[in-house]
Amino acid sequence: MKLVVAVDNEWGIGNKGELLARVRADLKYFQSLTKGNVVILGSKTLATFPGGRVLKDRVNIVLSRNPDYSPEGAVMARSMDELFEIIKEYDSDSVFVIGGAKVYSQLLPYCDTAYVTKFQKSFEKDAYFDNLDLSSQWVLSDISEEFSTNPETDSEEDMKFTFCTYKRVD
Repeated sequence: MKLVVAVDNEWGIGNKGELLARVRADLKYFQSLTKGNVVILGSKTLATFPGGRVLKDRVNIVLSRNPDYSPEGAVMARSMDELFEIIKEYDSDSVFVIGGAKVYSQLLPYCDTAYVTKFQKSFEKDAYFDNLDLSSQWVLSDISEEFSTNPETDSEEDMKFTFCTYKRVD
């Protein structure tokens, strides 16, 4: 299993249920990784998507204990045990954890690759991701060139960012 996340300088990932920044290049990177694959997310993350709808061209597995919550097009997992039964049907290399904070923390131990967009900025935040740079279980295996945001398409002006790949150390 893999995961995709965007973090700020302190590994923050969100504030008041929203992403810290909307950066077109990051969204395209996310799409290139996950399209045609399986994504695992929580109900709060799904609520932040346009219209609260599942992502197109992906199997969307939503974790929620609420038996009355069943968004159109989603495969529902009511427990971790149920989730693991569902994902047995898929190649683990095609399964991506995409948030939020609680789902990341529950599934990080089962992931072998983390695709991390690092925004070189500090935001106001109330949700965090584990700092993989401080973990002996993860190593930075690849880092892209540095990119800058585009004020015409992105929510942040003049922000630098990189795409990083971390691998779990066996």
